[in-house]
Amino acid sequence: MREFTARFASAEEIANWDTHVTANPKGGNLLQSEAFAEVKQNFGWKPRHLVYESADYSSYNLILEKSVPLLGKLWYLIKGPDVASVEDIPGITAANAEFVQRARLGVFAIKIEPDIVRSDEARRIIEGAGLRKSHNLQPNDSTALLDISPEENQLLRNLHSRGRNAVRRAIREDVEVLRVDPTEENFRAMYALMTNTVEAKSQVRVREYGYYRQFWTNFINRGQGRLMFVYENGVPSVGAFVVNYGRKGTYKDGGSLQKRNQYGDSHLVQWTAIQQLRELGCTEYDFCGTPPSDQLKDTSNPFHGLGLFKTSFSKTVTDFVGCYDQVLSPLKYKAWMAAGERVARQLYTRRTGQQFY
Repeated sequence: MREFTARFASAEEIANWDTHVTANPKGGNLLQSEAFAEVKQNFGWKPRHLVYESADYSSYNLILEKSVPLLGKLWYLIKGPDVASVEDIPGITAANAEFVQRARLGVFAIKIEPDIVRSDEARRIIEGAGLRKSHNLQPNDSTALLDISPEENQLLRNLHSRGRNAVRRAIREDVEVLRVDPTEENFRAMYALMTNTVEAKSQVRVREYGYYRQFWTNFINRGQGRLMFVYENGVPSVGAFVVNYGRKGTYKDGGSLQKRNQYGDSHLVQWTAIQQLRELGCTEYDFCGTPPSDQLKDTSNPFHGLGLFKTSFSKTVTDFVGCYDQVLSPLKYKAWMAAGERVARQLYTRRTGQQFY
């Protein structure tokens, strides 16, 4: 087992946070970024910057911390830890336990959700390290990933035939995709397209407008995000917000009018975004959320409709291990699971109108 130590990042490391995160073994994740840390700081969480070190590599990871009355602190290692392989998870959990105890941090549990592909072997190693499976929190614990490193013609041929044909038709019919300015009007239009699509194609709850406005603004201001529209009859008919973070591109948010005349417009938005992110050095594109691979045909899955669209590009779905809990205080964790989490979520939502996680 590779051994790790854990510590908080220095001020200098935090000042260069994104450079460190994108140098992690798997290239980091936009939800570990400084832009996202700033969003969560304004929505109920305290960002902490954690560094794991071994003899072979260092890994920089964002911790979201929330204080829970009577229990102490809950840590959420969002989309992390970023490790070279699942075999490093036992060393990470040992480092967590040692660091929390030594520094007297008062953390009763740590939620982790590493981007490790789900398998029987991965589950054996993770659960063998004492971690307990919890409900998944992120929409892309199952997702469609696309290798966008090939040259353009080959990449187009690599797409699923449904997506490739739609892109080609939209190009023939002169559908135009525009990168638009981050104005209040455009943000409002994007949010309206999102809520329209969610209501039509899934049962997923959309966060309040202020959350998305800050998210989009933070990434755009850092040169890590762009908003793209297709117009029909003078109004936005398809919208997408995409993120470039290190070598990874992500289709973070999207939406469309349900009755449109331009065939393939939503596909061309994705194709255009992919081309632009390739120019920025991205080699992988995450369509950010599908049903699990064994539920793609299940119409009751809340991501079924969105999954049909996203899998028209990538022919396969990748399932990650999802969320696990590291229990540091068994008695407090038992209270958390019995009623604490449910009560905390209800009270927080009632008080703020926002989602707990």
